[in-house]
Amino acid sequence: MKILGVHIGHDSSAALIVDGRIVADVAEERFTRMKHYAGLPIRAIEYCLKSQKLTMADLDAVAVPAKGSVPDLNFLFDLKGAKEQKVTRKRQAFEFVREILKKPEVKPPLYIKNFPLHSKTEIIHVEHHLAHAASAYYTSGSRDKQLIVTIDGSGDSLSGGLWRGENGKITKLHTFPNAGSLGWFYSNVTEGLGWWHGDGEGKTMGLAPYGDHTRCQGVLDKFTPKYRNGDLIEPHDFGRNCYWNEGGAIQWHFDEAYEIRDLVAKHGAEHIAAEAQRVLEEQAKQIIFPWLEREGTKNLSAAGGVMLNVKLNQRLWESGKIAKHHTYPNPGDSGLAVGAALHAYFSANPGAPIHPIEDLYWGPEYSDKEIEETLKLRRIEYRRVENVAEHMAGKLAEGKICSWFQGRMESGPRALGARSILMSTAKAEYKDIINARVKFREGFRPFCPSLLWERKEDYLENARDEFFMITSFTCKEAKRKRVPAVVHADGTLRPQTVKKEFAPKFWSLLHEFEKLTGDSVLLNTSFNVMGEPIVNHPRDAVRCFYDNGLDVLALGSFILEKKV
Repeated sequence: MKILGVHIGHDSSAALIVDGRIVADVAEERFTRMKHYAGLPIRAIEYCLKSQKLTMADLDAVAVPAKGSVPDLNFLFDLKGAKEQKVTRKRQAFEFVREILKKPEVKPPLYIKNFPLHSKTEIIHVEHHLAHAASAYYTSGSRDKQLIVTIDGSGDSLSGGLWRGENGKITKLHTFPNAGSLGWFYSNVTEGLGWWHGDGEGKTMGLAPYGDHTRCQGVLDKFTPKYRNGDLIEPHDFGRNCYWNEGGAIQWHFDEAYEIRDLVAKHGAEHIAAEAQRVLEEQAKQIIFPWLEREGTKNLSAAGGVMLNVKLNQRLWESGKIAKHHTYPNPGDSGLAVGAALHAYFSANPGAPIHPIEDLYWGPEYSDKEIEETLKLRRIEYRRVENVAEHMAGKLAEGKICSWFQGRMESGPRALGARSILMSTAKAEYKDIINARVKFREGFRPFCPSLLWERKEDYLENARDEFFMITSFTCKEAKRKRVPAVVHADGTLRPQTVKKEFAPKFWSLLHEFEKLTGDSVLLNTSFNVMGEPIVNHPRDAVRCFYDNGLDVLALGSFILEKKV
């Protein structure tokens, strides 16, 4: 059974599920080069089909993560008979008003590609938060009973939900309206701090450890909904919801951000960030822990944009109330296409096995032939090496800043050893060097470590498998001076544990680096500069390499190195 998932909106994306397994998934931003692109995922759909050598006629269903109609689907898919719809009185009134106002109708020109939908292909709508829930449960690897939690800003007029996953089925337990949105609260603080609502929340989280929430505790209480014992006891009126289209990406605005900006000026940015993080953690725990108890389970799966907050995930894990903790590693809206498609598949096949995900390498890949053609066209000096991992480990051991472009691109917001910028972790100043020379971003922002899976117990307190950088852990005291470039101000790491079976080439790089230095850890950040999507095509990699202070680029089997 072949199902295409299509999400149109913030972080537009497409994904392909074949017999219950994710075989392709990519956000449209990787092709348009506009972060959080919200337009039609035309190139993403083309890639998903091409990657599996399929056509639209091969699809059993198209799954859409929205409970109501999505008008843009009429632009994206050639629905044939659906075009001959009866003109209703409501439509007639709309046309009359449009004519009076002389407002042009939205309609794509001929050169905008659409996809002919086969008569046998069903369009299935999956409610926004149910799609999030499906992305979590159907990638957990278990049919056992578990609580599923979804928390984000808003989707289909809901801000969150609680679900029971058991025996291949998802059952709704409770949902929360927009007036209970912890996502909107945290994002409003993010805007008050001067950052993009819907993008900069990671900055708020990264700044929080530098602050002291006790210096302003309670000042944000008027801006957040309140939860107790699993229920929303005090809804919050967020006021009007405004948006801004910035080059194809949607940004949101609430007027409360003005008041929060004033509090930032009064109390200090780092202290407001710390208080926002405290409030988020406390309120989320008031939702999740009581429902775990009500359901009689210690198994938790989670999704939704708020669950990108790795410090929240750490607090949940360290509580001791959770035995099995799974967060879908692409939990924001770009993961909705996967969730909708998975839900459609398991609704039709409830007895099918639920497979765990071992990696997120579901994006485009490029052969050495394609890479070399790209380099030759640009008349760039390069050389081919037989053992890329061994060669690059040597460069990293010398303290070089290296970019690493290998295999299929990762899905989701984290670089996981396919499109990565890498550096040794041996010196604390390496963090500042990359922020200033390569990423061009705020100096307080931390970097993640990638480490050999076999060594996780050496570095992480309360260790477990963490393949996707979705949960932070406290770094063991004995190791903090060995890897200072990736230890955050609060003594934590946000790791990727790299298993040989899941990422053999990246594992080999870490292994070679360990042989040279004694440490099995590398600083790993996404191959991009601040404000841009992760690189996709070899030409994106070349452009990024020459636009900042990177030293070496491993592009497939080819090495580019700048002359000093």
